[in-house]
Amino acid sequence: MDLINNDQLQWKRFVGDDKFDYPIDYSTAVLDVNENGHINLLTKWEPNSYCHFHRHTATSSTSTVLQGELYVEDIDIESGKVMSSKTRNVGDYATKEGGDVHMEKGGPEGAIVLFSLYTKDGSLAESLDKNGNVISESHINQFLR
Repeated sequence: MDLINNDQLQWKRFVGDDKFDYPIDYSTAVLDVNENGHINLLTKWEPNSYCHFHRHTATSSTSTVLQGELYVEDIDIESGKVMSSKTRNVGDYATKEGGDVHMEKGGPEGAIVLFSLYTKDGSLAESLDKNGNVISESHINQFLR
């Protein structure tokens, strides 16, 4: 399957509103999901745009940058301060345990990233407000057909 040039993928777009003080514009496409807690999806960031501030609640997540650049800032949830920042380029691979809190932003050309998540309890991620309060949760049941 061509993950970059594929008009068969069903993208769901997310755009921010005036409740957010950063530009949100990204889309996701589920590649596959199963009841055993595994989901693979693509996330596409528009140029210089973020996804929602979030915490990964899945047991584990891996990601590979397929196109563009992805800027990642790890945030201390208590203080709200940036603990580290990095630029992930095409081919960069990362794996993390649950609990990771961060901001992600597409570079000047945007970004496409392949994510593989595993969850024991169904929880995938929590979107957070600027104070670290949960405003929504993503659950694997939302994607099972």
